[in-house]
Order: sequence, then structure tokens, then C-alpha cells
Amino acid sequence: MKNTTLCYIEQDGAYLLLHRVKKERDVNRDKWVGIGGHFEENESPEDCVLREALEETGLHLQAPRYCGIVTFVSDRWEGEYMHLFHAERFSGRLKDCDEGVLEWVPKEAVRSLPQWAGDRIFLGLMERRVPFFSLKLRYEGEALREAVLNGVVLEIS
Repeated sequence: MKNTTLCYIEQDGAYLLLHRVKKERDVNRDKWVGIGGHFEENESPEDCVLREALEETGLHLQAPRYCGIVTFVSDRWEGEYMHLFHAERFSGRLKDCDEGVLEWVPKEAVRSLPQWAGDRIFLGLMERRVPFFSLKLRYEGEALREAVLNGVVLEIS
């Protein structure tokens, strides 16, 4: 299982999202996601999210909140442990990203954009400031088939 980070950077009622449109062979192609990426050797989740945010956005995050861990299981893709963060304080200047287009999206508009069904679940948990959580998401193709929060199966629609 690979380890990744994902961070929702927030400012003035909007999230900085990455519209993944620049890479042809991208599991997230055409979806709107937070900022993040794969761990490098000897990195902690905090090290990874700080580095990835700087590389992808040019922003230096200050004290991002570690929200939870999301376990992705799929019949198509390698399993993944994704470490979820939320940041409200940062410095620096936004730059272009080689993985997609960065855009500040009002929070109320995020759920209307193309994204994975499971993203809506963990985004809601993060927004409600649920204490540190473990969420397992099982996909068949692009369809979410199971969601388990802290060992309890959730009803998915």
C-alpha cells in the first residue's frame, strides 16, 4: 500500500483545488481534488504535506491540522493510505501547477464538481471537525461500494 497526503487549503470561504487535467494517465483525470502527493523516503505525513503543498502551489503551510487517514481499496488500482489535512494559514505566492489547474472554489460549490464519491465523505468529516478518524473506502472501478468509518459501515447512496 502506498502512502499519500491530501490537504484542503482554505481561505475566505473557499478551498484551493486542483483540477487534474494536465496528465493523460492520471487516476484523478478531470476530477477536482485537494493538494498532495506521494511520500518520499523517511518523510512523516506532516513532512510530505508541507513539501507537496510547496511544490504544487508555492505556498508554505503553517500548522496544518491532521484530520484522519483514509484507506483506499480498489479492484483497479494499488491500495493507498491517504493522510488528510486541512490548512487555514499559509504564506507565499500561488504558482502554476504542472499536474493541473489551481483554483479557489467557494466551499458551497465544491460538491457540484466532478470528484470521487468518497471525497465527499471525508470532506464532510473534515469540515465538521470530526476528531481524528479512520475511513476505509472500497471502489469497484469508479463506483464507491463500501465506506467504513472507525469500524462502522456507513450507508452510501
